[in-house]
Amino acid sequence: MRELILGGARSGKSTLAQQRAGESGLAVTLIATATADDTEMVQRIAHHQANRPPEWCIVEEPVELTGALVEHAAPDHCLLVDCLTLWLSNILMDGENTFDLQRAALLETLPRLPGHIILVGNEIGLGVVPMGKLTRRFVDENGRLHQDIAAHCERVTLCVAGLPLVLKDDQKT
Repeated sequence: MRELILGGARSGKSTLAQQRAGESGLAVTLIATATADDTEMVQRIAHHQANRPPEWCIVEEPVELTGALVEHAAPDHCLLVDCLTLWLSNILMDGENTFDLQRAALLETLPRLPGHIILVGNEIGLGVVPMGKLTRRFVDENGRLHQDIAAHCERVTLCVAGLPLVLKDDQKT
């Protein structure tokens, strides 16, 4: 099963994703896409680390997300990707070639991955259109990526104020 959990900053999306991963009953590998580029980001990463079960395997992969998914996906395994939005930022900043290749690889590979895959992303498209060209591109690409990922997922949930709102649930029973 593949699922996408979206929400704004501090909406509870990572907590919900961790809860669902734990409830899966499967061995869990968390693929972290963040990079600790400043003090505030170091603190955010430490917060997430403190809230993870110690038995989870952690893989840090800011760019080659598809390769990490392929390497760790298995029928008896749950992969949790936190988060797509940071990964998107990383691949956009790495250049147009990286962006095109990495995005295409993820969308091509995701439907074929075995096991339970949980992807977390930031919903940032609910506000005003940003003024800067780079920021508009980021918001647009983030929205397009989430739409394409959602099309490949059996379950899509929006998290607001710690409350999950299921947008799509096509799970096979």
